[in-house]
Amino acid sequence: MNHHPHPKAAKVQAALTSANLSTQVKELNESTRTAAEAASALGCTIGQIAKSLIFRGSETGEAILVIASGANRVNEAKVAELIGQPIKKATAEFVLDKTGFVIGGVPPLGHEQPLKTLIDKDIFAFEIIWAAAGTGHAVFSLTPADLERVTGGQVAAVT
Repeated sequence: MNHHPHPKAAKVQAALTSANLSTQVKELNESTRTAAEAASALGCTIGQIAKSLIFRGSETGEAILVIASGANRVNEAKVAELIGQPIKKATAEFVLDKTGFVIGGVPPLGHEQPLKTLIDKDIFAFEIIWAAAGTGHAVFSLTPADLERVTGGQVAAVT
């Protein structure tokens, strides 16, 4: 086998390994850029997709990571209340600068800098969830408890 992982997927694998997670990044031929595409490619429910969304704090300019169940739409007012400042959608350039990854491939860990993280409480309804692994074709599986542990995220109602 002469497959070399994409450098961004390899970066995520290294972050998983250093977080003591034994899961392996899977690179697929099918797109996993959206929750619907990822669920289709993996043969799982859309709710099992842990989508990583980046918002920008309106007052501090900091990046806020919200990890939501793929079946849910994030309520920006609830997120703003949880973090204590209004938020706005992040530009593609902001996401790349703050995380090191492009939209559609942002993983829940392995970012350029630590991010304030909120985790959708609904994701805990699933035994196994899937998250992006650095590209629009790479994913990995983990438990919601492991997601909370490796991100240090605050579990909350974000929808």
